[in-house]
Amino acid sequence: MGITIRDVAAAAGVSTATVSRALRGLPHVDDETRDRVRRVAQELDYVVTPSASRLASGRTGSVAVVTPFLSRWFFATVLSGVEQVLRGRDLDLLLFAVGDPTEEHRIPPERRLRSRVDGIIVISLPIEEDEAAALLTTGLPTSLIGVQAPRTPSVLIDDVAAGERAVTHLVELGHRRIGVIGGRPMPSAFAPEHDRYEGYRRALAAVGREPDPMLEAFGYFTVAGGEAAMQALLSNPDPPTAVFAMSDEMAFGAIRALTARGLRPGADVSVVGVDGHDLGDVVGLTTVAQPVPDLGRIAAETLLMQMDRRPVDLAGPVALSVPARPRVLPTRLVVRSSTAPPPHP
Repeated sequence: MGITIRDVAAAAGVSTATVSRALRGLPHVDDETRDRVRRVAQELDYVVTPSASRLASGRTGSVAVVTPFLSRWFFATVLSGVEQVLRGRDLDLLLFAVGDPTEEHRIPPERRLRSRVDGIIVISLPIEEDEAAALLTTGLPTSLIGVQAPRTPSVLIDDVAAGERAVTHLVELGHRRIGVIGGRPMPSAFAPEHDRYEGYRRALAAVGREPDPMLEAFGYFTVAGGEAAMQALLSNPDPPTAVFAMSDEMAFGAIRALTARGLRPGADVSVVGVDGHDLGDVVGLTTVAQPVPDLGRIAAETLLMQMDRRPVDLAGPVALSVPARPRVLPTRLVVRSSTAPPPHP
């Protein structure tokens, strides 16, 4: 017979319930008892059986992450932050990829989530009021990344400020004819895209200029799209001397389009992005970097706090203590060789 939880409880002088809570990292176990239980479990070579633990706790041991994309850098990097936190609590991550936010989609039905997961993390989806309300009434703890909803914890950056900072950098270098590579034509239901455009508009307004539709192109947040958008901007009879790309991946495509024409990023046409992509330093991209892994980590930690406070035998919605305001993380301008004063002021 193998070592059981009862053996650990007897050796540690506590109840089996205390052993279970201590080994699963749940609250309401003092540090001294937790350390003693873990030490005894290690000495006895006791390993928690996931199925038994979940049966005893009444929980599934899984968290759902609802995301539009899986392969793109931002979403993959956010997921790495989420996964790091969940792994530390022996929780499984269940992915729901729902597709492009501009396409018809809905957050997975409540009945699928309730029986399969203990909590939900939503990444950068334009949640409408009724969808947010549906999530809240599931009774499942929920945490949002990049979007906001009433009474729901969220973590994000100030995308208006990020866009404004990127374009202000170009203005301060002396650029006045500044193009923009957005994701999709405005108006967009995708909040970060809308807000970054607003930042672009504010930076131009600060020097008495208005957005020029002839200097706007769309790259759909891909490298290929950014390349095509830059090609379109360069074909303009009076092309821009600088371009603000709303993501680093589109900025990479823009740089590729420049080099294909024998133009030098920065020296001939300046390019600035947003994200802080790992490859930005390789290509010399100036960017407004955001703490992407931290977005995932903080969202996961906030979710776990809700899950720990939620009664196991919950039969319906529960009022949880959540932050009244979203948590806004700082960004920083990283200046590299892709931006410089215009060649002909």
